[in-house]
Amino acid sequence: MARRTRSSLRAAIAACGLAPWLALAQEVPKLDATEAMRASQAAVGRTVPDHALLDRAGQPVRLSSLRGKPLLVSFVYTGCFQVCPAGTRALEESVRGLEARFGARQFNVVSIGFNQPADSPQAMKAFAAQNRITRGNWDFLSVPAAVVEPLTRAFGFRYAATAAGFDHVLQVSLVDAQGRIVRQVYGDRPAVDALGEALKQLVAGQPVAADEGLVAGVIDRIRILCTVYDPETGRYRVDYSLPLEIAGGLTFILAIALYMFNEWRVRRRERRHAPLGPRA
Repeated sequence: MARRTRSSLRAAIAACGLAPWLALAQEVPKLDATEAMRASQAAVGRTVPDHALLDRAGQPVRLSSLRGKPLLVSFVYTGCFQVCPAGTRALEESVRGLEARFGARQFNVVSIGFNQPADSPQAMKAFAAQNRITRGNWDFLSVPAAVVEPLTRAFGFRYAATAAGFDHVLQVSLVDAQGRIVRQVYGDRPAVDALGEALKQLVAGQPVAADEGLVAGVIDRIRILCTVYDPETGRYRVDYSLPLEIAGGLTFILAIALYMFNEWRVRRRERRHAPLGPRA
């Protein structure tokens, strides 16, 4: 019985998606924030290559078909249950503010899943639904495995696999109507003003001014998975909110397991002491 209980508990943890996060507090960032930022900024001025991606229906979408309007591009992976969903919802708030200012038809948005083969068109469709993104000017695209490396490199998007998922820079790339990256905006809550000023210039047909001194001033707003950069110490500290959520979930699962085990013992005892029926 004890073996069955332990097996059931392990299955419950896996079903809740908690197992990969148990070692999260010990995770050390595998990306150097400064180097990742430099790679990201080096992409500014670069024309996005014309790769063919897949939409949520599995239909090919060439990046060149998105030209003609400014475009906001974010990279996500659907297996992330905290940072990517929270960042996507924060981007949706920013998009809502931008639409109120410029109108929904003035720009487009795409979120691109970089973890293949997990980020399939079906997974991207589910990710959009889970985050309640229904805007007509926002699509969720899946990248063919062979295209992941050249596409992420072109956008200056750095990521590294870890035991818990991925370390990656949270960035939104602003692409002009000709397909050229003109601005990178960072952080888990992209600011409307940071996007809006550059978007205003693009909508007006004006060149986007360079953002001088950006790399030195923005490192403290990069969040890599569950670690947060502390500019006062120059180190990464653990964000304990996620481990606490995990601990709460595990406590609930253990409570359920103990309750079921106790019920099993009570019923077994009742059956053992139940009076026998009348003899013939």
